[in-house]
Amino acid sequence: MSVLKKLAPAIVVACAVAAPNVYASEDAKHAIVTQLLTKPVPELAGKELEMITVEYPPGSIDPVHRHDAHALVYVLEGTIVMQVKGGKEVTLKPGQTFYEGPNDVHTVGRNASQTEPAKFIVVLLKKQNAPILTVIE
Repeated sequence: MSVLKKLAPAIVVACAVAAPNVYASEDAKHAIVTQLLTKPVPELAGKELEMITVEYPPGSIDPVHRHDAHALVYVLEGTIVMQVKGGKEVTLKPGQTFYEGPNDVHTVGRNASQTEPAKFIVVLLKKQNAPILTVIE
């Protein structure tokens, strides 16, 4: 499996890129991730904030993964289903939020609809230049 195919289903961005980038695989069921901002946090040595949007096509499902970051999710459009290991599965609609901690394993991330897209924004506090996502196989 190519690196792009492995990482595109969830969150992949290159650090310190001036313009937003979109990452998507050939499979229309995979998430489309757009980088909005990467900013070092001088008060927290070695940390940065990363802001992205994630668009789930109808029926999109993320692989099990972790972020090794604090992740704040805000739903913009559609309905998504999220769960971390040991937590309760939640269904989120526009205006609702979700949190993942640096030690959480994201076991469920999907579009609740088979016919409508969903879109959400994610803000991560992570180590500088660290990948946003690690797929757990």
